[in-house]
Amino acid sequence: MTRYIIRRLLWGVALLILVSALTFVLFRILPTGEPARLRAGRLATPKVIAAIRSDLGLNKPLIVQFWLYMKGIFLHFNLGYSYYSSASVKSLIANRLGATLSLTFGAAVIWLLSGVAVGIISGVRRGSKLDRGTMGTALVLISAPEYWLGLIALYLFAADIGQLKVFPGAGSYVGLTGDPSRWFTSLILPWLVLAATNAAIYARLIRGSLIDAMGEDYIRTARAKGLSERRVVLRHGVRSAINPIMTILGLDIGVLLGGAVLVETVFDIPGIGRLNYDAITHSDFPIIQGTVLIAALFIIVANIVVDVAYAYLDPRVRYS
Repeated sequence: MTRYIIRRLLWGVALLILVSALTFVLFRILPTGEPARLRAGRLATPKVIAAIRSDLGLNKPLIVQFWLYMKGIFLHFNLGYSYYSSASVKSLIANRLGATLSLTFGAAVIWLLSGVAVGIISGVRRGSKLDRGTMGTALVLISAPEYWLGLIALYLFAADIGQLKVFPGAGSYVGLTGDPSRWFTSLILPWLVLAATNAAIYARLIRGSLIDAMGEDYIRTARAKGLSERRVVLRHGVRSAINPIMTILGLDIGVLLGGAVLVETVFDIPGIGRLNYDAITHSDFPIIQGTVLIAALFIIVANIVVDVAYAYLDPRVRYS
């Protein structure tokens, strides 16, 4: 197992370098605007632009620029500086990471618990009215865009502008260290919106996996031994059906840690996704490069964690 983890970590580093190279070259090729002109602002005279290009190293060959960028990352974890504000990209991401972590993990708890519970109930009671109702609702939620759900939720439930005024603080995020109670209330509605689609996907997925698992020979053997139906379902059926959930859970959390752009924008949450969106509108390449690299890092780490967890959840899985 140790050798497998080390091998995956090395492949992860290679993949991060590849992602960085592709992003670096892509934004140098696309007509995204002159970075030196963005940095100069109102002082964008030819002389000032030339001086800024020299300071930023933009007058060097592309391969040299990339080498200096990767050297800064591996030696000092330096992600560069914003062309628009001159602020450190590392500090900008660090300041936004707390909001993204709060949004992602809170929503993940909701969609995992609700999705798995609904999927198990529907799988056990297949063909019932409850099964048809929950799966029909799940299909509607899967089809609904997050930004649309967010806008509808704000219109109906936000305390300041909503019709029903149920959730105070929605649309005005407050950090956990600033006021824990307001932090919680400001995230309830974003959590529910972000969790809705994923919970529906998880419910349908675990329902199908559980139905397949309950038809296996070892389930009939467990019933023949006299085990209760509840224990057969939870200890044998669900344990086998949960593996696909683990795969997409790691990927979903990894992707959202890179920034839930739509939800963060709708609810005005200052997270990584919102930072990346603002950087794209300003053609601020260092921030885009940094957020893409952080997102790739989260996804790679999540995949490794999921692969290791497989070995403990399913005794049939062995790594060498």
